[in-house]
Amino acid sequence: MNTLEKIGLGGGCHWCTEAVFLSLRGVHQVQSGWIRSVGEHCGESESVIVHFNPDQISLKTLIEIHVLTHSSASNHSMRDKYRSAIYVFSKAQAKTACTILEAISEHLGANFVTIILDFAGFRAVQNSYKNYYYSDRERPFCVNIIEPKLQKIIATHREHIDQDRLVAK
Repeated sequence: MNTLEKIGLGGGCHWCTEAVFLSLRGVHQVQSGWIRSVGEHCGESESVIVHFNPDQISLKTLIEIHVLTHSSASNHSMRDKYRSAIYVFSKAQAKTACTILEAISEHLGANFVTIILDFAGFRAVQNSYKNYYYSDRERPFCVNIIEPKLQKIIATHREHIDQDRLVAK
């Protein structure tokens, strides 16, 4: 049995982030809610915890998809609620995430506002909001906001898409 790893990711609303990562092969669970860190980032921010099999999808791929599917290179007035962040669970994971983020930034020529923070706590969304996209894809928010993000990752990371899940209605 393969061991799952987990990483916290925040950037946009958790409905969008959850849908993006649930659409990937190798991702076994996505917990939606609010994550907090420590110090100046101790306030909660909409985020997800992604449980993944690193033999099926790498942390590098997850971080690439993360920065491509939200406003990771610009600040805006809602950054406290939608903090562009990677929440790590160990010092080793922090070092790896930092190296990956720097390499992606250099490769894309982007100056990300995404920060790497220690995970300090999590509060889950209400059950009625879990699996938001996959429970009713016809909602206007799903069609207008989430679907374009999914189309973007299909275009850039098709090999990682869970086609069975994405096409199932």
